[in-house]
Amino acid sequence: MGNVSVNGEVITIESTQVHENNTVLLNGVKLITRAFRYLLMHKPVDTVCSNVDQAYPSLFTLLEIENKSELHIAGRLDADTTGLVLITDDGRWSFNITLPEMQCSKVYRVGLSRDIQEDVALKFEQGVQLQGETGLTLPAKLDTISPREVLLTITEGKYHQVKRMFAKVGNRVVKLHREKIGQISLDVEVGQWRYLTDAEIALFRS
Repeated sequence: MGNVSVNGEVITIESTQVHENNTVLLNGVKLITRAFRYLLMHKPVDTVCSNVDQAYPSLFTLLEIENKSELHIAGRLDADTTGLVLITDDGRWSFNITLPEMQCSKVYRVGLSRDIQEDVALKFEQGVQLQGETGLTLPAKLDTISPREVLLTITEGKYHQVKRMFAKVGNRVVKLHREKIGQISLDVEVGQWRYLTDAEIALFRS
């Protein structure tokens, strides 16, 4: 068994947590951590935000990079939802996107089965109580593009939240597409991906 030390202390417990600012030696040789990776992808319909295929193929099949099983998605989308996803292996960074208290905005383009009612924007701004929930949703912003197409901006990510919000006000989502997360907008074609720039990565540093 190799001699592993963290910050000068020999470690024998496999579950010991190690952070990126720790000094880790293996048999006296310092281990260098690999740089974190940050990607943007345009998720196609009928793909799943998972590392493995399920009823639909994983969107990770679209990535041609090494060690992609180590990556995760910062804010998943349903199989029938398209649009912007951010992918990383930096857990702390992704928390700044997904935790409600971080107030990271997500903008969705929503197609509806019925014309939007005039009072829905105010209801969403005040918060609605979703089925099975005790509290109200956080304030959300609704912009009407046409009677059956709207932009919805939310800062949390409850299970099927957008669909449940519109169901609460008597409407049904027939098409859902995420256009923006924070200040990052979708700028690649369906099924394509790219690495984020240093400036984009810094937007979600705490």
